[in-house]
Amino acid sequence: MVKYLDMKKKLISCFLIIIFIAFIAFILIKNHISGDLQRQLQSISGGADKYTSTSIDLFDTKTDIVGYSDSEEQFAKDSKVIIDKLTYYNRIYDIYNDYEGVNNVKTINDNAGVAPVKVDKELIDMLKFGKQMYYETDGRINIAMGSVLSIWHNYREAGLDNPKEAKLPSKEELEDAAEHTNIEDMVIDEKASTVFLKDERMSLDVGAVAKGYAVQQALDYARSKGMDNILLNVGGNISCIGGRTDGSKFMVAIQNPDLESDEPYVEAFEIEDGECVVSSGDYQRYYEVDGKKYCHIINPDTLFPSDEFAQVSILAKDSGVADGFSTALFNMSLEDGKEFIAGYKNVEAMWVMPDGSKVYTQGFKNYIK
Repeated sequence: MVKYLDMKKKLISCFLIIIFIAFIAFILIKNHISGDLQRQLQSISGGADKYTSTSIDLFDTKTDIVGYSDSEEQFAKDSKVIIDKLTYYNRIYDIYNDYEGVNNVKTINDNAGVAPVKVDKELIDMLKFGKQMYYETDGRINIAMGSVLSIWHNYREAGLDNPKEAKLPSKEELEDAAEHTNIEDMVIDEKASTVFLKDERMSLDVGAVAKGYAVQQALDYARSKGMDNILLNVGGNISCIGGRTDGSKFMVAIQNPDLESDEPYVEAFEIEDGECVVSSGDYQRYYEVDGKKYCHIINPDTLFPSDEFAQVSILAKDSGVADGFSTALFNMSLEDGKEFIAGYKNVEAMWVMPDGSKVYTQGFKNYIK
């Protein structure tokens, strides 16, 4: 009887061990299948999650990065690479601030008529691009127009600080400053890596091209490092690498220049890898004098702010070109702008009139659904 009970206990023990082993095996197999399924789902969705990053310290505006990555840590590393590049460009293109150990556009302006300034190649490349934009737009983009733009900047700041005392600069004051805006007085010595302004009253203002140019350079660098599936928005300068990891394109929206409207956007559409959208408008920086709005975009022909449009948006393959052309078209008539854009492949435009109506090139209209 005792032997029978001992045998029974042994059989029960073996049975329990078998059940335990089977349970462990079940858990392992389940986890293995779950892992395989998870990997398959990740493969279907691109193996990445969506992340976002925001910075408010660059080019006096907000920067948003949307990207897809295998981990938040990897996205943070990729975002930092882009932000670091933009921070570098922001410093060397700055016309208002000094940075220790950095020669920038302000340094060049401070030495106008005094001495050439040694600068980084990246700054020289941007200034050469600005000069190219001057000739391509028949002078409607002029980075050597700082003497005029600084007058408007000072009047605008004073008007914003004290709206009741807001004033306009005189035509005589502007015309005197315009005598010191010759783009050929910007002397670039690529071999010595220096820039010299021959006219002591001349100054550079690169606001019409610098932000878009920096966005393009930052994304080109990110692409060279193997980054993909990134949408970058620097104060309305929007561009992308790739698309969403599910194979769809990035959707972008253009801000409504009528800030009092219930509709926040005037258009929304998809862009493909490498495409960008840039807008210029009278709603970004302006002040009012006697009830009339005066924006920051100054027409080189009149030396006064342009007021024919509320906004001009450019769709192109290069953010620097889009930035320059959006300002140039803002300073042209509608017919001149249409004729200008017709001369370029893969460049499209949308004009928003002061009454909210819109005019498109056919290529731009094709994007809108």
